[in-house]
Amino acid sequence: MSTETVEERAGHRRSLTVVSLTTLSGIAAAFVSATLASAATDTIGLYPLAGAIVIQLPVLRLLGIDVEDFGIKDNLYVAFMTFALWFVTWTILLTTGATL
Repeated sequence: MSTETVEERAGHRRSLTVVSLTTLSGIAAAFVSATLASAATDTIGLYPLAGAIVIQLPVLRLLGIDVEDFGIKDNLYVAFMTFALWFVTWTILLTTGATL
C-alpha cells in the first residue's frame, strides 16, 4: 500500500514538472517572439516556438524525467501545450500593443 502512494506521488510530480515546463516555455517563447517579430505575419516569430519545443526534452532529462518512456502522445502533448500557451500569450501581446 505504501509503494502505491510513493508511485502515485512520483507520477504526480512528473506530470507537474512536464506541465510546468511546457507552459512556461510557451510563455517565454511568446515574449521572445514579441521582441523579434515586427508583426503577426513576420515568420521569424515562429523560431522561438520551434526552439522551445526542441529544447524541452533535454531539459526534462536534466530535471530527472525519463523521456525514453515518452510515446507519441506525450511528445504531441508537449508540443501542443507549448504551442497553445505561445499562441495565446503572443496574441495578447500583439492585440494590446505591448512593447518589450
